[in-house]
Amino acid sequence: MSSTRNASDVSGVTPDGATWLASAGAHPRSTLSHWGERPDAPAVLPCGVVFDVVSVPALFGRRMLDRMWEEGPGSGPVAEFRGRMLLFAAPGTAQRLPALLEWEEWGTHGSRTDGVPPLLCHGAGDAVTVPSPTARSGSRWLVAPDTRRPWLPGPEVLLWAAVRAARAAVRISISPPADQGANVYDVSRRR
Repeated sequence: MSSTRNASDVSGVTPDGATWLASAGAHPRSTLSHWGERPDAPAVLPCGVVFDVVSVPALFGRRMLDRMWEEGPGSGPVAEFRGRMLLFAAPGTAQRLPALLEWEEWGTHGSRTDGVPPLLCHGAGDAVTVPSPTARSGSRWLVAPDTRRPWLPGPEVLLWAAVRAARAAVRISISPPADQGANVYDVSRRR
């Protein structure tokens, strides 16, 4: 991994960001060594201590991410992996978010979120596959970890973004396919 990064390139994981990701595992140095030898290899990392992950279909995830950056506080690290958006969140989010979604009657027939995809919450006891630090296409980082302590949204922020994205999805009944190269998020704009 390169120790420097172009200031306008927010899709590349910095060495501090890789250290943060690796800290989730039982053997962080092994993960970093693995990435040193195979910088394009994804890794399986446990959730629940350093971060939780909320996984959503890519198109709906883009809508959530747009809401978070246009109207809210921004986001923590975000990856796209195998057609899903992985939103990194504060530990404990995976436990709390489903109850908040149920309270909002998420996905209940006839509710304001009818037809919205389920959010998959990964927390303590779960693991997720994350793209490599240098991934640039296909599975990649949309908002890469860039510090040893990135800001991570909690369940309330993700609920807010999901509800806003659901409302936008209802207003937009026909939409073109997502531009895979669209919207690079500038982490310096976080509030």
